[in-house]
Amino acid sequence: MAKTSAVETKTKLQPLGDRVVVKPAGREETTKSGIVLPDTAKEKPQRGTIVAAGQGRRDDEGKRVPLDVSVGDEVLFAKYAGTEFKLDEEDLLILAEKDILAIVSE
Repeated sequence: MAKTSAVETKTKLQPLGDRVVVKPAGREETTKSGIVLPDTAKEKPQRGTIVAAGQGRRDDEGKRVPLDVSVGDEVLFAKYAGTEFKLDEEDLLILAEKDILAIVSE
């Protein structure tokens, strides 16, 4: 089993267990009709790219269960899931794997 490591940033960040760090996609600044949206009206992004992933949760016998997602995957996640934080002036989100709804493939 390959070990998943954190993406190189100014500091390393390694989530624990079945957690992943996601960089949310940029928020829409304007509507399709050209109306500029203020920050308060913007919808929270539900799509992002995984930048770091834990090694997976442990089952009842103590064996490691690997994650279904990996670093670099573009994912859809639950609207109000996770914890938002800022690292090196970058907005990030830490989620449990269960909060990821799908992997986006282009």
